[in-house]
Amino acid sequence: MTLPRDTSKAAVMSRDTFAFSSASLRSLRLEQDFQDWEDTRRALARRRALTRTPLPPAPRMQERRRLQPGPPARAPHRCRDPTVHNTFLCGDITRVYVVLQDPAMVNALMETVQEEMVWAPEMGMWTLSSRTKQTSALRLSAGQGHSACVEELLFRGAEVDASPGGNTALHDACVGGHATCVQLLLSHGADPDRLAADGNAPLHLCRLPHTFQCAEALLAGGASVNIRSRDAELTPLHVASRQGLEEHVALLLCHGADVSARNREGETPLNAACAGAERPTEAGRYLRVVQRLLGAGADPRTAGRKRHTPLHNACANCCPRIVQLLLQHGALADAANCAGYTPMDCLLQVVEDYPDQQPEEVARCLLNHGALPASPKDRPKMLKLCCLSPLTLEVLLNSYDVIPPCEGWIDSVPEELLKEHQSFFESVRNMSGQPRTLQHLCRCALRHHLGVLCHSNIAKLDIPSSVREYLLLGPEGELR
Repeated sequence: MTLPRDTSKAAVMSRDTFAFSSASLRSLRLEQDFQDWEDTRRALARRRALTRTPLPPAPRMQERRRLQPGPPARAPHRCRDPTVHNTFLCGDITRVYVVLQDPAMVNALMETVQEEMVWAPEMGMWTLSSRTKQTSALRLSAGQGHSACVEELLFRGAEVDASPGGNTALHDACVGGHATCVQLLLSHGADPDRLAADGNAPLHLCRLPHTFQCAEALLAGGASVNIRSRDAELTPLHVASRQGLEEHVALLLCHGADVSARNREGETPLNAACAGAERPTEAGRYLRVVQRLLGAGADPRTAGRKRHTPLHNACANCCPRIVQLLLQHGALADAANCAGYTPMDCLLQVVEDYPDQQPEEVARCLLNHGALPASPKDRPKMLKLCCLSPLTLEVLLNSYDVIPPCEGWIDSVPEELLKEHQSFFESVRNMSGQPRTLQHLCRCALRHHLGVLCHSNIAKLDIPSSVREYLLLGPEGELR
C-alpha cells in the first residue's frame, strides 16, 4: 500500500531544510578553508614554476641605509591565538598556507601573556603581574629549524632582520643549531653582525657543539670574527674557549680571531678556557683548546684587571695537565693577584673538593717551576687545607727543610684517613720539629739553587729516574 505523496510547500521545506549545529558549521568552514588552501597552493605552484630561479641576495645593511625612505610603515598586526603560534612552532606547512592567506600574518607580532610573580617594594610583597612576550612567525619557525616554513615566509616578504622580543630569526636559528635556516636567512640579507637586545651577535650564540655548522655559515656569510658583545665585550673566541669547543676555536682561529683580545675584565680567551675547565670529565677537551690557543700565540702571563692569570684559574679547577702546559709556556708559578693569592693558594682552597684529581701533581708542578713554600707563620694554615690529600701534604712537607709542628693542623685529619695512611702520618708525628736527613737537606739546597729552572735542568741530568723523581718531589708514601 502506497501513501499519497504530499506536495505541499510546507512539506517540501521541512524535507529540504534542517537546523545547523555549531559542529556542523565549523566542519563547513574547515572544508571551505581547505578548498581555498588548495586553490592557493595550485596558484603558488604555477607561479613558482615560472619564477623558481634563485632570488638575488638582498642588499647589505650599508646599502639599505642608502635607499630612500618609503611611506610610513603601518602598525604591525598582533596575534595572540595559540593555535597560530603552534602552527609555526610545529612546522605544519599545510596550516601555514591557510594562515598566510591573510598577508598581515607574514610579519605579525606573535604575543603571549604570562603571569609572573613580581616583588613590589612599595607593597612589601610578591604580586602576580602580567608580562607580554613578543616574537614573530619567522622567529618561531627558525628557532625550531623548520626550513620550509622559513623559506615560505621569506618568499612572502617576511622582514628578515625584524627583532620583536629582542632577537632576530638569525639569533634563534643559531641558538638551536639550525644551519639550513641560518643559510636561508643569510641568503635573504640577514645581518650576521646584528646585536640582540642582550648585546650578543649571532656568532656569540654558537656556544654548543651542534652549532658548528651555524658558525661556519655565519663566517662564510661575512660575520666579523672579532665582534664584541655590548656589555661584557666578549669576542666569539672568548665564548667558544669558555665552553671548551675545540672545533669552534679552530674555526675562529683560521678566520683570524684575536687570541690577545681582552674582555671588559681584561681577560683573554686563554683565561676563559682555563676558567671553564671545572668538570674532570671535560678536562681533555679544555686541554686541547688551551693547546690551540697557546699554539696561536696566546700569552699565559697575561692577567686581567684583578691580576688573575690563566694559571690561577687552572689551579682553582685542579687541572694538572693544563697547569703543566701553562708552566711549560712561561706562566709565572708565583704570581700574586690583587688579593695577594698565588696559584698555590688557589689550589689549596680546592684540594678537599678535588681529592681524586691529583692535586699533588699540581703542587709538584708549581714547586718545580719556582713557586715558593709558604712562610713559617702561614704553614699551619696551608697544611690544614690539604689534610684530606696525604700525597699533596707529603709534597708540601718535602719542600721544607724542617717539618713544622703538627699540633695545629694534624687534628683536622679524619679518623678513617689516619688509619688508611697510618705509616705516613706516624712518620709526620715522629719527625715533627726534628731535623731532616742530610739527603733531604741536599735536595732542598739543589732545588733552591736551581729556582725556577728546577724542572727543566733536573730533567736534563743523566741520573737514574728514581733519583730524578726524588729531586722533583715525587711522593713515596712516608717521610724520610
